[in-house]
Amino acid sequence: MKWEERAGALSELGNQLRQLPEEARQAVFKKAWEKNPWFTPDNVQLAFHGACAFLEKEKLINWMSKYLSKGGRLKTVGVAMAGNIPLVGFHDYLCVLSAGHRAQVKLSSQDAELLPFVHGMLARIEPRFADAASFEERLHGYDAAIATGSDNTGRYFSYYFKNVPHIIRKNRASCAVLLGGETPGELEALGNDVFQYFGLGCRNVSKLYIPEEYDLIPLLKEWEKFSPLVHHNKYANNYNYQRSIHLTNRLPFYDNGAILLVESNKLVSPIAVVYYERYSDQKDLQRKVGLHREKLQCVLSAKGWFKGSIEFGKAQKPELEDYADNVDTMGFLTAL
Repeated sequence: MKWEERAGALSELGNQLRQLPEEARQAVFKKAWEKNPWFTPDNVQLAFHGACAFLEKEKLINWMSKYLSKGGRLKTVGVAMAGNIPLVGFHDYLCVLSAGHRAQVKLSSQDAELLPFVHGMLARIEPRFADAASFEERLHGYDAAIATGSDNTGRYFSYYFKNVPHIIRKNRASCAVLLGGETPGELEALGNDVFQYFGLGCRNVSKLYIPEEYDLIPLLKEWEKFSPLVHHNKYANNYNYQRSIHLTNRLPFYDNGAILLVESNKLVSPIAVVYYERYSDQKDLQRKVGLHREKLQCVLSAKGWFKGSIEFGKAQKPELEDYADNVDTMGFLTAL
């Protein structure tokens, strides 16, 4: 297919996902939820919205056209996907198909329903895409690889794929920087960055940097609107466990009934906990954020005032060129 044809078919996929009949929507949502209780219908719907945001024709054309001159012969790209949030591997799938290659996908058992469903829709829209992706228990015969996992699995992936060009992604997390003058609307938007997908994504905020005199109470009050999350059994179990641990060990924490705020210089917090760390001035802030740069997926601030950050509320709304770990996936693929 010519790249324009690929862009056209993919944009039509976006159109059909937006207009998916309710019966089909509920059926696939139910399957995903039964396999993984974290994949609630609301979260799967959010993931579908995210995929559709990528699949706008003008965006696809502008994005794909930047890489056309680099295109080579068809390759098979093995893609080992994570399963922490719904459709978390969709962008890799989209990149491989947009580059004109074939994706051989090893799905996580935690997210085994959604991408095959989406690919089936694409194959019906454009039958030439039918063989552009396969879903395998074991990757084999690939020319290149993209793999996402933990730090431990990252070491395994690096060895396993050492003989082919590869992108290996390991643990990442995201943080937010506050000045102290944020509006209630901005704090609510930050709450979305914390609570969407139960905080399970690497783009979810797990750490706050706050001024030394910052009062956390208004923030916690603004986040009380996210308290319905504790009605979810698995989230509630984590929240109650963390609260019990801190009470038993007499560790100080803030609590609004939806999440615990705990002071720590660590970056990655457990489910239902967000760490916070105070800074004295901008130099101190830059130093503290810089200590974690290699592990940060994204940094957020109100209106994006902090250099290199994105606005509150946009953590789970990446654009096509917001590549994971800042590695240009399309550049990698089109250079094969």
